[in-house]
Amino acid sequence: MKTGSCLCGSVSFSFPDGPEKVTACHCSQCRKTSGHVWAAFHVPLAHLTFSRDGGLSWFESSDWAKRGFCNTCGSSLFYQMKGEATINIAAGAVDEPTGLTLTRHIFVADKGDYYSIGADGADQIEKY
Repeated sequence: MKTGSCLCGSVSFSFPDGPEKVTACHCSQCRKTSGHVWAAFHVPLAHLTFSRDGGLSWFESSDWAKRGFCNTCGSSLFYQMKGEATINIAAGAVDEPTGLTLTRHIFVADKGDYYSIGADGADQIEKY
């Protein structure tokens, strides 16, 4: 099992080991909710277990999705499409060693004007 939490520990969770492939999303909503790029991977919702969820709150960020965050420390933790049986977990919330691999970038055309993609070797990663 892998574990993760928010910054203050009011939300902590676990999920089974697996080949989690991380996607970096550069859309404006993800940049605003995370402060930069939202990097996440998905697991079946039924596989996510909470050991603490007292600080967990949800925000409907669009007509099609909601975002989970800690209402104590503000950590951005989850993204879930409405009606989906999977949930996206913030890669940065997972305890090390994560076993995660960044495999693709999405909404690259919408990225912020203050950074470039490729300077760190990310140009070898699939982009959409």
